[in-house]
Amino acid sequence: MSLAKIIWAVSAAAAIILAFINLAGHDAMILAILGLLSGFFLDHNHRRGVIIAAIFLMAGGASALASIVGIGDYLTAILTSLGAVFAAASVMAIVRTLVERIFLSNKEASTA
Repeated sequence: MSLAKIIWAVSAAAAIILAFINLAGHDAMILAILGLLSGFFLDHNHRRGVIIAAIFLMAGGASALASIVGIGDYLTAILTSLGAVFAAASVMAIVRTLVERIFLSNKEASTA
């Protein structure tokens, strides 16, 4: 298993766990840091999908399952936490794409 997959797995697990427990207000910071790390190891081909997923989850998609009796609130909390991870990963992907476009030549940028 690659380092990128391990970081994404830890990020997903943290989003699920931190949806149910509160670490003295540090859970948002933990999710942001894990999201930034996940975004750093994001393949060029997957960047657009992560950005779209972040937009969808942050724009209200996380609450789409809230009406399910019994588990809707839990699913919303999990998807909201995942939205925070995807948002931070998107920021890193955007910054990384910008840096690649500025500092890499056209030939290197098209393969990155």
